[in-house]
Amino acid sequence: MRKLFVLLIVTAVFAVVAVPLTSTHTAQADDPFRVAVVMPSATNDLAFSQSMYDALLFVQEEMGEDNFEFVFQDGTFVVDDAAVALREWALEGYDLIIAHGSQYGAVVEEIAIDFPDTSFAWGTDSDTFGFDNVFAYEAASDQGGFVNGYLAAQLTESGVLGVIGPIETGDAKLYVDGFVAGAVYGDEDITVNVNYIGSFSDVALAAEAAETHVANDADVLTGSAQMVVGAVGVAIDQDEQVLWFGTQANQTSLAPELVVASQVYHWEVVLMDMIELIQDGTLGGESYSLTLENEGLTIEFNEEFEVDEELLDEVDSLIEGIIAGDIPTLMEEDSE
Repeated sequence: MRKLFVLLIVTAVFAVVAVPLTSTHTAQADDPFRVAVVMPSATNDLAFSQSMYDALLFVQEEMGEDNFEFVFQDGTFVVDDAAVALREWALEGYDLIIAHGSQYGAVVEEIAIDFPDTSFAWGTDSDTFGFDNVFAYEAASDQGGFVNGYLAAQLTESGVLGVIGPIETGDAKLYVDGFVAGAVYGDEDITVNVNYIGSFSDVALAAEAAETHVANDADVLTGSAQMVVGAVGVAIDQDEQVLWFGTQANQTSLAPELVVASQVYHWEVVLMDMIELIQDGTLGGESYSLTLENEGLTIEFNEEFEVDEELLDEVDSLIEGIIAGDIPTLMEEDSE
């Protein structure tokens, strides 16, 4: 079950080609499947947006460039800007239009009703709004968070862990809650300090939060969303070693000497199923979740960071217990 990966950063850039709003698209049997995606941050953010971009590249490789095409608009945190792109793509006749960010839910609900023959997907959430042309997807990120938390509790020397959360919602909150639960499972006397900075993208605030954690003796840090580069930078600057655990994408390249492991999202697991359903005539109405069991979530260890073999065996057993349902990954108050 253990997986060791070397991170490959892909720097290919795809341009979104504007098509007049009066254009139409008539699907033919030999046409490529076309996907359009709006994302809140850059495709190389080593976090949420990159996890989707990497998945699209994976699908394209699996299906072949002649059979699968995609365009994207990244760095679109402003919902009104995303709404413009989504509507234009619907008018252009894309087979699947993805709004990759929970902030886009309201505009998906508004636009999807105007295009009943177009498939939409959004996440992270489970709500399809009762529409037959909307897919929803989420990540059970508490599962990998639990594993990371357990590992952190075994590797800390100070007994203090620091967590930098963005906004207390969605997969970010699940990850934080799972990390805390896993740390306590690993050591009931552990201290886990959590700070939500109220932003997915504010690198400076993330750095400030990390500095506060380190000042309070944290020697292991973690966090979620694209702002974590600020926190990792603080870890790098310390005289004493401060370890890092990542989520959403493999973050080893940020600090190869400090990153222990990352929970990685593999959205291709759900994308491939969506595509198959759409090609068979089902345009939506399904909700998906990435889990350790379906391998939509994986724990990817940094090859350059040596982890004791006995601890790796413990992690394997832990993952097996989570998949079997024997180990709850959220504390009782978090799961209510």
